[in-house]
Amino acid sequence: MTLPTKPLKIGLVLDTSLDPPDGVQQYVVGIGEWMRGQGHNVHYLVGQTEHRQLPNIHSLARNITTRFNGNQTTIPLPTSRRKLRNFLETEQFDVLHVQVPHSPFMSQRLILAAGPQTTVIGTFHIAPTGRLVSLATRLLGVWLRPSLKRFDRMLSVSIAAQAFAKVTFRMASDISPNVIEYDKFHKALPLPAYDDAVTTILFLGRLVPRKGCQILLAALNKLAKQPDLPPFRAVICGKGQLEARLRDYVRDNGLTDKVEFTGFVSETDKPRYYASADIAVFPSSGGESFGIVLLEAMASGHAVVLAGDNPGYRSVLADQPELLFNPHD
Repeated sequence: MTLPTKPLKIGLVLDTSLDPPDGVQQYVVGIGEWMRGQGHNVHYLVGQTEHRQLPNIHSLARNITTRFNGNQTTIPLPTSRRKLRNFLETEQFDVLHVQVPHSPFMSQRLILAAGPQTTVIGTFHIAPTGRLVSLATRLLGVWLRPSLKRFDRMLSVSIAAQAFAKVTFRMASDISPNVIEYDKFHKALPLPAYDDAVTTILFLGRLVPRKGCQILLAALNKLAKQPDLPPFRAVICGKGQLEARLRDYVRDNGLTDKVEFTGFVSETDKPRYYASADIAVFPSSGGESFGIVLLEAMASGHAVVLAGDNPGYRSVLADQPELLFNPHD
């Protein structure tokens, strides 16, 4: 591959909002800001985004909330083709880097409006939670066939995502894993509240069924009844639809002195929570295409990392299978 000899104008395309700090958003911002640091002119071409503060954010659609693959997400309402053509004629991008699967109402129209001088690259991000998601993605692939023909190269974040892209979109792709800012996590200091002799067990993620926090709390309830165990605490970082139910479970089982809910944790504070943990547990049952949280926890260098044995997490921990467990056990 020939490296560019001059700075490129790059549009990173994401149909959902850039506001949530989820895995795909972390990927987009991570590579975007790295490329900006390399001297490229980076723009974020996204759905309805209101809170993220970065240069060159273009909100190209109004979004509505829906559920897909075990997550609550947003999808764009139809965007005017003329608006997108005018936008691309004004900006003249060298590269469009699209996060896939993408929407037929925004990204597909953007891709089809791009001129022949624009290189189109895609990154496939998902692995399925079940047969319904697989079927829906196959049907989406048929709908997106016009824009799929326009891609010059497709990437996937893991072996699991690569296999799913081949089955559903019939597209071959190269693996380009997710990335993190290593030093930010490795150099973080523990939070004073947890810098003691009590073993700290960390869960960090959305409080939704497939992330498995409810399974972790059930295990902790059993541990709390063991009289010979040393003192421990569990720190639950995140928010989501199960939060009220999980808090009720903790109260009803007398775990309030052992389990702390922090709510949402900012990207600034997150490295210090990892640095405060002795054990980081991610009992996700599936739907993971990669596992950025695993990289973050390992980069901190403080905690033993344990993860649910699903294809995405398995791709990260392939060399350490002893760290994977059956999340339903």
